[in-house]
Amino acid sequence: MPVNSTLEELLRSHVEERRDRLVEIIRDLVRIPSENTPPTGNEEACQRYASDFLRKLHLSPTLYDLREVPALESHPIFWPGRDYRDRPNLGARRKGRGGGRSLLLSGHIDTVPRGTLPWTRDPFGGEVVDNRLYGRGSNDMKGGVGTNLFIFEALYELGIELAGDLVFETVVDEEFGGVNGTLAGRLKGFNAEAAVISEPSSLRVCPAQRGGRTAHVKLSAMGGVLTEGAFPAGVISQLHHLLHHLDSFAEQRRVRAAVHELYAGSADPVPVSVTKVFTGPWGTKEPITIPETCLVEVYWQMMPGEKQEDIEGEFFAWLDSVVAAAPQLFPVRPQVEFPLRWLPGSFILKSEPLVRELADCATQVLGNEPPIVGIEGPCDMYVFHQAFGIPAVLWGARGGNTHAADEYLEIDSVVRAAQTLLIFVCRWCGV
Repeated sequence: MPVNSTLEELLRSHVEERRDRLVEIIRDLVRIPSENTPPTGNEEACQRYASDFLRKLHLSPTLYDLREVPALESHPIFWPGRDYRDRPNLGARRKGRGGGRSLLLSGHIDTVPRGTLPWTRDPFGGEVVDNRLYGRGSNDMKGGVGTNLFIFEALYELGIELAGDLVFETVVDEEFGGVNGTLAGRLKGFNAEAAVISEPSSLRVCPAQRGGRTAHVKLSAMGGVLTEGAFPAGVISQLHHLLHHLDSFAEQRRVRAAVHELYAGSADPVPVSVTKVFTGPWGTKEPITIPETCLVEVYWQMMPGEKQEDIEGEFFAWLDSVVAAAPQLFPVRPQVEFPLRWLPGSFILKSEPLVRELADCATQVLGNEPPIVGIEGPCDMYVFHQAFGIPAVLWGARGGNTHAADEYLEIDSVVRAAQTLLIFVCRWCGV
């Protein structure tokens, strides 16, 4: 349902005039830690902030315990082993007057931990410098959650009545391949005809996600320093051999993976990376010794449509070839564990009304058509697409250092993201 030019200008002006309020909401969220540290997490305080926020807008938000959601643990994509004590989901519905389409604004409230990374700014300070707002989760994705809260407040302040229902949710446990929170939201009934997930898409409309898989490879060998005969090699030679041959697995993935059209412009559609290497604690309080074990975290991404059994078959065949090429280095076969769930790739068509209409709204705000592409990583969007048949798309601002030290959100871009989303809400739901 088109938005007339007078209303569109009102919406754009309101966001610009209230940009400090938008930043304030996001800073509030950043200043409340909500780190996910599987199997536990501490999202509750942030969820209560959002619940209180919505209650002031005369809504009736629901904080609910995942453990009490019917059929959650028996659902085929439920991932066991997480502790959901004091980690509630939040949902709220703003009823429309009727005759319009419903829309869900969804986001995850959890962040990765601050870690032991070399932060130069307070990870929970919400510091603003020039055009950047710093802090853990500022970009992923409290900027998006804060934008969604701002949208609800703007509709309330402007007295806008929508024809269709507008639903808000913030879920726990999305990071580290959780997605049980997103699954719980669907089973709890906070659903709509379409969903916008406010991930930081860099002002691109993203109707597709890559898949992701994390493998822990454990190397083992004799170590020490004082032994009769040859000096012990430990696991270092194994590590060198493994890392040297990792490029062959990456090249194999690039050759075999069918590149989805939404990733046609990607320099590396199916990257393979080493994300951690660990042989033991560091420092002079630890003995100097040749390490006997080494953990290597290998992470790879997949295209929509690729199957778990096919790619894992490729991986194990590659690992067997690496060991067979130097059997003298591997007295013990490397052990492999998968600590996180398999996250499949997923997409909806560019021709979906959700995609086309959101792109149209973004064009009005940005002055040019936004790219319509797949995002460079996995997320929880596949739950909407594959388990519940709900069209969903990613839309959000631009930032940097995501999951790293000094994570930041670009303020100008979150203002543009909010303007686009507010216009789109009015267009989709009807005014």
